Amino acid sequence: MAKLNTNNNGYIIAYATGLVVIVAFLLAFVSSALQDTIDANVKLDVKKQVMASLLVTEFADNADAEAQYVALVKEEQVVDAEKGLILYTCEKDGEPKYVLRVKGQGLWGPIWGYVALNADKQTVYGAYFNHEGETAGLGAEIKDSKAWQAKFQGKKVFDGENVVLGVKKNVTLPESEVDAVTGATLTSDGVDQMLKESIARYNAVLNAK
Repeated sequence: MAKLNTNNNGYIIAYATGLVVIVAFLLAFVSSALQDTIDANVKLDVKKQVMASLLVTEFADNADAEAQYVALVKEEQVVDAEKGLILYTCEKDGEPKYVLRVKGQGLWGPIWGYVALNADKQTVYGAYFNHEGETAGLGAEIKDSKAWQAKFQGKKVFDGENVVLGVKKNVTLPESEVDAVTGATLTSDGVDQMLKESIARYNAVLNAK
């Protein structure tokens, strides 16, 4: 019986191909088996982001997070499916709150957030922002800096039908504008544009509430 030549190019190619096929099969199997868990975790993460805009960030476990979300959020209304804009009608401490999902473009990729309005639909109760690939220590501060997010609290959102809530490098309207993130002008400009364009699409549905 001829000895198998493991140095032969044909053997190496066949071995590598077989290994790739086996690994691909295993990865596909694991991904399929975990898909329900992955989907559930993604949905829970969205709920936690919504609650972050309502200044609720402490959870004993995932079940507690789900329970708090159910207690807070009374209705989810798709305002613009193409843009991914959703209005969450909530109740906290016995008062109505309205959480607006906003989406835009940062320096390196998509950015998004949730802006919670008080019962007057005119002032910010809380805000949470996230991103896909902004620079750590710079643009990523829109997510990582809770102090920066807190600056939105109490800011004026509308002046009549116009959205005045925004982010500026040089603030001229302190009642409605937040200082840009230091060293992240383009990301801050993206947040400003995101707020203006997204929130404007909620005008009609907010007025109907």
